[in-house]
Amino acid sequence: MSEDKPADTVETAPAEVNTIPNGKGHEPGDETTATAKTPPIRAHADRLACGTEANLAESQEFLSSMEGQKTTRFTDFEGKTSFGMSVFNLGNAIMGSGILGLAYAMANTGVVLFLILLTVVAVLSSYSIHLLLKSSGIVGIRAYEQLGYRAFGTPGKMAAGIAITLQNIGAMSSYLYIVKYEFPLVLQAFLKVDKPAGEWYLNGNYLVIIVSVAVILPLALMKQLGECAISCLSYIVIYKKFNVPCPFVDFVFNGTLSGTHDNATDPVGEDSHDCVPKMVNLNSQTAYTIPILAFAFVCHPEVLPIYTELRNPTKKKMQHVSNISIAVMYTMYFLAALFGYLTFYGEVEAELLHTYSRIDPYDILILCVRLAVLTAVTLTVPIVLFPVRRAIQQMLFPNKTFYWPRHIAIALILLTFINLLVIFAPNILGIFGIIGATSAPCLIFIFPAVFYIRIVPKEEEPMRSTPKILAACFAGIGFLFMIMSLSFIIIDWTSGSSKASSGH
Repeated sequence: MSEDKPADTVETAPAEVNTIPNGKGHEPGDETTATAKTPPIRAHADRLACGTEANLAESQEFLSSMEGQKTTRFTDFEGKTSFGMSVFNLGNAIMGSGILGLAYAMANTGVVLFLILLTVVAVLSSYSIHLLLKSSGIVGIRAYEQLGYRAFGTPGKMAAGIAITLQNIGAMSSYLYIVKYEFPLVLQAFLKVDKPAGEWYLNGNYLVIIVSVAVILPLALMKQLGECAISCLSYIVIYKKFNVPCPFVDFVFNGTLSGTHDNATDPVGEDSHDCVPKMVNLNSQTAYTIPILAFAFVCHPEVLPIYTELRNPTKKKMQHVSNISIAVMYTMYFLAALFGYLTFYGEVEAELLHTYSRIDPYDILILCVRLAVLTAVTLTVPIVLFPVRRAIQQMLFPNKTFYWPRHIAIALILLTFINLLVIFAPNILGIFGIIGATSAPCLIFIFPAVFYIRIVPKEEEPMRSTPKILAACFAGIGFLFMIMSLSFIIIDWTSGSSKASSGH
């Protein structure tokens, strides 16, 4: 969405929001279009296919009304995206760097327990999308944070905006963390440096700064940017499972790449290298499983923009889009986790790709995957930065027109902060854990439920009705996940044995 347009629309006060007298919403694709008393709306908005940038648009309430007939309808543009493309776009919104941590999660829960938790998070994600679609259908709003405004006013909008901002900052941090640890290995392989001696160009901290300044910052300063999605790793992981012996011999112990991985452990004689998968496994690292899964399934800010881009949109149709997308990602996630775990068992690292370099850092296939992932995440960072910057501008400068110095300053501050976070964060596990235990439960569980309870009229569903009781329980589950995950992660950190508080 173009940044050069002034924030010329503000939220409609709750009393002015056009809702149907009996509290029932209409399917957006089924109503007739009103022709009179249409409130002012922003001109046709620029849209991204994956909905990444649209999720923080300020002009979000698209309502039309007539005397004696009030309907809810998205009116800023006519959706033209096909069903299949909508499934693809939402799948891209779901897919992210979280897939790299799933094998580690399985290693610390066991195959059966991981499958149960993965199924639970996927089903709950689908249910939370149902709540969002039902709420948006009643008030005709297509943006996550605007639902927060409709439910709780400015505090609701700010809470949703902060959660989305934290989630996107976590995503950008995880992407740059991948650059920090994968780029040196790629350069090392191309330059045939078997024994690094502290060369600056093989230092991940320097490389992530260079990439940020030379590639990400120029793209982030643009007013518009196209879409990009992280590459799929599942097929490569499956293929490599059948090409890696068990137990695998760490390349560092062949004496060829000595000193590359400081934390590598002797693969001989360790229980963690037994080639028998554990069905259930509980340890201190199990606490990171639900945060990693929650981080991997967050797509909810993009659901409503994709909904309005859908051709002939109805809640039922969009729910089918969501269910199929989640089912596809569920299958892909499970396969990536399973075969990644069955390749390395107890030695799998929090960032799966990093583990493959311990087998053969010169493997052509893995190098190609690394290059593809590095390209994808590098180009994705400025895309994710766009909604973060828009959220900050709308929270701090809601009625200001586009101003280049402010536009540049916000990008510089964000990139500087994220680079510092990546440089001093010892492990990607900490990013997955904290973001997955805070903003992810809010976006998946808590906010959709409380927005639904507040927005759906009591005349349609009383507070003691089954749907609202289920929504309240759903919010409670989100609070429980958040409190438990944060508690276990803090305990793990303070115990001094956490892999998230130490290097790889």
